[in-house]
Amino acid sequence: MKYAVYQMDVVAGDPEQNRRKVRAWLDETVKTNKPDIVVLPEMWTTAYTLSRLDEVADRDSEPSTSFLQELANKYDVHIIGGSVANRKEERFYNTALVVDRQGNIVHQYDKIHLVPMLDEPKYLAGGKNKAEGFELDGVKMGLIICYDLRFPELARKLALEGVQVLHIVAEWPSARKDHWKALQLARAIENQMFVVSCNRVGSHDGVDFAGTSMIVDPWGEVVATGSEDREETLRAELSLDLVSKIRKDVPVFSSRVPELY
Repeated sequence: MKYAVYQMDVVAGDPEQNRRKVRAWLDETVKTNKPDIVVLPEMWTTAYTLSRLDEVADRDSEPSTSFLQELANKYDVHIIGGSVANRKEERFYNTALVVDRQGNIVHQYDKIHLVPMLDEPKYLAGGKNKAEGFELDGVKMGLIICYDLRFPELARKLALEGVQVLHIVAEWPSARKDHWKALQLARAIENQMFVVSCNRVGSHDGVDFAGTSMIVDPWGEVVATGSEDREETLRAELSLDLVSKIRKDVPVFSSRVPELY
């Protein structure tokens, strides 16, 4: 399963310009190395322009959903569509979108854990639905958003449901970059799954972002990693058989004794 991850510098408060960037990137990516799945970062349409959500947020995931559906159909590719600022009724959410290569919406998720350090709780509502797995090409997958990474219960729940690839879409700051790297390795090793992350680069409102998007295998080996400060594309081919092999060789899940925890 071939991946391309867009470590992107997001233009603050300009959804149209960011859509142009994503379209141009995907056009070039498909020409040079046809991926099965592409991944975008958190809040890629607007960045953290939270005080301007009335102006720049989607409404009921539009126009982002239609945009991603168009690209998925045109380029015959599955899209882990990062997340977008999304108005539903009169509340704003940080909503992740997944669209398959036929243009079907296969998954949506509202970020559960809001980041106090970036004022998310002041402007956004936390998701009320549990994180659930989804499938692409018959592979069970999961998706969490940025700060969710700090809560191991969330990734473990997905692993117990059979998820083999966990996607993390993020705008993770440079001030906590060591945590970003260490926690991804931990989630991959403890859950014996692939971890594919997409973090933004650049700066906004005095915050520098850490980049360092990663693809980590179920043994904790880093397959690919991005720089801390440049837009770039991470590419890798995931051998999904490795998940079942490692789960058999080191049988963590059958060794669990949850009634004693």
